Amino acid sequence: MKSTLLASAALVALTTGAARADFALTILHTNDFHDRFEPISKYDSTCPPEDNTAGECFGGIARLVTAISEARGQGGTRLLVDAGDQFQGSLFYSRYKGELAAEFMNALDYDAMTVGNHEFDDGPAVLTDFARKLEAPLLMANADLTGEPGLRAEVQKSVVVEKGGEKIGIVGLTPLDTAELASPGPNVIFTEPVQAAQAEVDRLTDEGVTKIVLLSHLGYEADKEIASALKNVDVIVGGHSHTLLSNEDEAAAGPYPTMVGDVAIVTAYAYGKYLGELNVTFDDAGRIVSAEGAPMLLDASVAEDEATVARVKELAAPLEEIRSRVVAEVSAPIDGSRESCRSGECAMGNLVSDAMLDRVRDQGIQIAISNGGGLRASIDAGTVTMGDVLTVLPFQNTLSTFQVKGEAVVAALENGVSELEEGAGRFAQVAGLKYAFDPAAPVGGRISDVMVMEEGGWQPIDPGKTYGVVSNNYVRQGGDGFAMFVDAANAYDFGPDLADVTAEYLVAHAPYTPVIEGRITRK
Repeated sequence: MKSTLLASAALVALTTGAARADFALTILHTNDFHDRFEPISKYDSTCPPEDNTAGECFGGIARLVTAISEARGQGGTRLLVDAGDQFQGSLFYSRYKGELAAEFMNALDYDAMTVGNHEFDDGPAVLTDFARKLEAPLLMANADLTGEPGLRAEVQKSVVVEKGGEKIGIVGLTPLDTAELASPGPNVIFTEPVQAAQAEVDRLTDEGVTKIVLLSHLGYEADKEIASALKNVDVIVGGHSHTLLSNEDEAAAGPYPTMVGDVAIVTAYAYGKYLGELNVTFDDAGRIVSAEGAPMLLDASVAEDEATVARVKELAAPLEEIRSRVVAEVSAPIDGSRESCRSGECAMGNLVSDAMLDRVRDQGIQIAISNGGGLRASIDAGTVTMGDVLTVLPFQNTLSTFQVKGEAVVAALENGVSELEEGAGRFAQVAGLKYAFDPAAPVGGRISDVMVMEEGGWQPIDPGKTYGVVSNNYVRQGGDGFAMFVDAANAYDFGPDLADVTAEYLVAHAPYTPVIEGRITRK
């Protein structure tokens, strides 16, 4: 274990004079970009051009280009890395898959990227194509790719880059449960992250590399745990949990950087809204002397690079007809935020669940279950376009109907709260159903008061009775831990696209008013 040189978890720079061999490195970092090439609104959805002109928008690849260019223009030694999930989240991905992520990352000259779970959303073939186009090393230490030789040839466990005459080792990690979160297929075998990372760190250390950065797509809470478990890791650049770290923003989940022993942990929210910048100084033995910095908010004060704006406009042209189509009016903002929809009843969860149930109620379906992680943005009050709906529901999931016993429904709700503290996407939004949960209760006993709407009234769920359920094909096929639905009776996974179903529901109920009505109660 590297000896502790840091004064506290808050990390202050040491006041002693710098040794002649001290090495200063600035790590610029992004994570969970999710194809937000255009500016986003305060709700993380696509921002209307007039709002962008008015200075009310954030991010977008054109601002990121400017911010990175200006950071590099300040001189010094700089490393640019990404902690995963470039894929999935807008119509750009639906049309271009990973092609645009590779194009812009190459233009920005990234030094490395780790594989996120969403990089597997369309299987190994799409990821392999992306990896071939990407000029930066694509990293994933905790996966056996023997069964996918094409991908194996393109993905490395780690890489050593030289900056300012110093060697820096970079190791990548992806979630152990990626098989549940995405569609990697049967041939990619994910392995325990800490063991895989330590093996790679040990190999780099044996080769004389003393400065090691871990790109982790495991989430902030997991990063804090592995920082304590790993030896000889200096910096963890994180993603997956869309966490904002800051020393100034009261809404931040922790300080920037968060120190666990000698390890500096950083992450920069999501969607290109921030560019992380960590300034680290190492001594001649490769130990951290100081680490400080902040995520830079890419608001209207950051000019958009004109050439990049023009390129994005060119790429967006084929998408305009689809996303400009007006769907409906909504009377108030529809909250689809990650914080709301992965921890309790949320307005977007109610909308999507209601839309699913309304579509198939006449087929004998009584219950709708939506995974909170499938809801990717909020919608502002006013005019709603198809582009807005597709930003909320970008995965092209289809409606799935099936039959299961009441005990399986309760098990599904229990699964939904099983990773509440991690903000996991498995939290269950519902319609035709209501329930209570107690996070402090023992595993298997966290769900109570489950009621089903039957014959116009609420009835306690019967564990032995068969119910008709609607969800999306991802959940029905076991995604997000919903294994209890995999062998469901009369399963049909090929219904209409969930975004189309939701849009049609909004049309039928326009002007739509969001609802929160006590479907989910936290004890």
